[in-house]
Amino acid sequence: MPGKPRSDAKPFRSGRGGKPFRPRSVALIARARAAEGAVIYGWHPGVEALRNPKRRIRKLLTTENSAHRLAEEIGALPLEPEIVSPREINALLEPDAVHQGIYIEADHLEGPDLDALPDDAVTLVLDQITDPHNVGAIVRTAAAFGVSAIVTTARHSPAATGVLAKSASGGLEHVPFIVVRNLGDALQQLGARGFMRIGLDSEGEDDFDAVIPVRPVALVLGAEGKGLRQRTRSCCDVVARLDMPGAIKSLNVSNAAAVTLHALTRKLA
Repeated sequence: MPGKPRSDAKPFRSGRGGKPFRPRSVALIARARAAEGAVIYGWHPGVEALRNPKRRIRKLLTTENSAHRLAEEIGALPLEPEIVSPREINALLEPDAVHQGIYIEADHLEGPDLDALPDDAVTLVLDQITDPHNVGAIVRTAAAFGVSAIVTTARHSPAATGVLAKSASGGLEHVPFIVVRNLGDALQQLGARGFMRIGLDSEGEDDFDAVIPVRPVALVLGAEGKGLRQRTRSCCDVVARLDMPGAIKSLNVSNAAAVTLHALTRKLA
């Protein structure tokens, strides 16, 4: 059952235009909490996190309406929710964040080792894609196509929290991250295990339609603008391009991931 509304909530002062005032200290505290674990907000990300027995929930804030909806959809929750006002959740997040009455602080999920990937795996490898919206959209697509894991680096990549988690719309609970120190070394390790490593680049030598993939396979995606780094390219078995019939010849990286995964899974079927 949801808890009682808090009676000790502090009033919020209005800023310009009547918007709620967000003290600088609150934003700093929220960022510090995010650095220690995962911040998850929004209906679909929140529901999937609460349904995941592997996700350890530390804190659950909900509005009264969202608490009733969660009880109806999930039943018993892993943690008693603290009932708060929407403004209190707003104060913990960036402006314009759409939380839909759910805010969660949780542990990050542990990812498998590269050696633990199955022999028929389809994996994604992200080469310095830093935009959390793009990475979140890629995670959502990866969950839809049954991707085994996403390989990324500890540096030059967004953490699996906040905006990324919201953009993934629950996909974080279904596609594990494997965080490595050196992407080139990881690609070489995958190659030694028999993975076919397909780099995707608008300047690729081969048309993706002509590529014949085999399992296990790793699809390697580079950042928009920069594309794949030189060593990353050198560690791929094939570097392919998506040939577009229209006037624009390149796609946003998350859209390119969706188109390529659709084509790839059809080829592997």
